[in-house]
Amino acid sequence: MLPFPLPPFGLWLAGGRGNVATTTAVGAYAIAQGLAAPTGLVTELADLAAVAWPGLDQIPFGGWDVAETPLLEVARALTGPGGFLRPEHVEAAADWLRRCDGSIRPGTTRGCGATIERVAGRGASGPAAALVARFRDDLLAFRDRHHLDTVVVVNLCSTEPTPPASFPGEDLAALRAAIAADAPSLPASTLYAVAALEAGCPWINFTPSPGGSCAALVALAEERGLPIYGSDGKTGETLMKSALAPLFAARHLRVLSWEGYNLLGNGDGAVLNDPANKAAKVASKDHVLAEILGYAPHTRVGIDYVPSLDDWKTAWDLIHFEGFLGTRMTLQFTWQGCDSALAAPLILDLARLAALARQRGEAGPMTHLCSFFKSPMGETPADLAAQFERLRRYLAQVAAEAATSRKGAEGGR
Repeated sequence: MLPFPLPPFGLWLAGGRGNVATTTAVGAYAIAQGLAAPTGLVTELADLAAVAWPGLDQIPFGGWDVAETPLLEVARALTGPGGFLRPEHVEAAADWLRRCDGSIRPGTTRGCGATIERVAGRGASGPAAALVARFRDDLLAFRDRHHLDTVVVVNLCSTEPTPPASFPGEDLAALRAAIAADAPSLPASTLYAVAALEAGCPWINFTPSPGGSCAALVALAEERGLPIYGSDGKTGETLMKSALAPLFAARHLRVLSWEGYNLLGNGDGAVLNDPANKAAKVASKDHVLAEILGYAPHTRVGIDYVPSLDDWKTAWDLIHFEGFLGTRMTLQFTWQGCDSALAAPLILDLARLAALARQRGEAGPMTHLCSFFKSPMGETPADLAAQFERLRRYLAQVAAEAATSRKGAEGGR
């Protein structure tokens, strides 16, 4: 383990009153109090225990949101029909959720599309530069109030539409000019990201919103000496694709077609029912097969909104493939999972790993986090096992450096 504790850090969630954020807060409390096991947290795997992570009860939560429903009310709703949280966990965490709720500041739906504005309201308004300044001040005030070394900012907001061609995402100078000119093409995710990086905070885009992972933001992170990563957390059907597709490649079985159909409820499902918002999500889910197989089979990714499913999602996949002597065969699977329960532990993992990268002085894309994302930044493998091995090697290097540092300190005594 590291020869010194990781400095205290906070977790700031854009979309801080959503289901994933609420589940993350309840889960952190329940695990810290010994009410639940840390199942689902990758950083709790025994062979990845290279770091003495701060206790989950030592990580204050804050965030931005346009919703005003208190966290405790959101959490209680998630214990009812179609829910998944345990009432005893929520009630035990009631005071903790109230404290977290006091650190959630107004967000914005700027550039998020008509559906999000209709469902959530517009939130904070004003010129882009003023919004960035206010969001930056929110983070600095939170950091100072809790005496933190850093604050990890994670974007959990609903998927934004693909930005227009005028979006200045490829060049940092153009992005800064667009903010100064209050360009209408700037979406909320970009403003949140710029604010985070200007405040000295690592930025993670857990959504497929392209405005939160553009090249200009990478350049800003590198300029400020900060870690950054994204995009689109990998929790369901794409996770299965990245694990199963290597099987066909390794056995030299040719995939002819891979058809996927997704059904989901909750607010994200409602947003993805809008074709403009859905386009970014489909693009994020549909590229992994060609990268793993080395060719592009016929694929289709369908996403439909089913309100009665609430926070649960179902994916049905049909894989039509060809084997020896041209024999055609089929594999089908159904994935049924709870969206927030799959995502929440990854948020805690990513917060820990980003805080570690910040403490180590790393800047730019954290490519060792590629196993967590559908569309990871940088040059990374698409095969889940190879992606996970990259994280394993990174933490092994951390441990090796810590051991060298410890020996050096002991030798100097």
